[in-house]
Amino acid sequence: MGGALPKKGAVAASAKIPGLFNHRFAPHLSDMMENKHPNPRRLVPLIPILNRRARRLARSPAEAEDLVQDTLLSLCQRLREGHRIDDLPSYAMRTLSNRARRGWRAPATDTLEDDHGITEPDALIRLDCADTLEAISALPKPQRQLMELVVAGETSPRALAQSTGLPLGTVMSRLARARARLRLTLEE
Repeated sequence: MGGALPKKGAVAASAKIPGLFNHRFAPHLSDMMENKHPNPRRLVPLIPILNRRARRLARSPAEAEDLVQDTLLSLCQRLREGHRIDDLPSYAMRTLSNRARRGWRAPATDTLEDDHGITEPDALIRLDCADTLEAISALPKPQRQLMELVVAGETSPRALAQSTGLPLGTVMSRLARARARLRLTLEE
């Protein structure tokens, strides 16, 4: 969106290319060129010009209207933030074109309908949880007891040591061995 702004006194590229915005055809916009930070209400004269251009770029009238609204919103935000725009009409046209191009590049994705889904969204998560719980139940009793506390929500080794009465080092080594064994079991 940024891009380089025209240098002061330079003729905008859009003024040289037929079919793009040309200041000769919109003399009422010349006062915008004088003011470097115009009031957003001064964007109103640009709306018909942007609408014409958007209708050429968009696939439908609704899409063209959305494109113009997005462009005007972007311009208003830039002006309110105090960005310097040397040639507002040309900048508006470039913003409109860039937004249209961005819409063309967006990947077209088809949404699946409910009856097209193969599995429920959380079915795989449930299977993973069931596999993990089964692997925990196969652990040796001292490791299994600690992992069951972890599953119940106790994640701090210090809190586990306090609740079981075991030394902190013992809890940490049993947890490490239990996790290593779970990794091996679940990778298979």
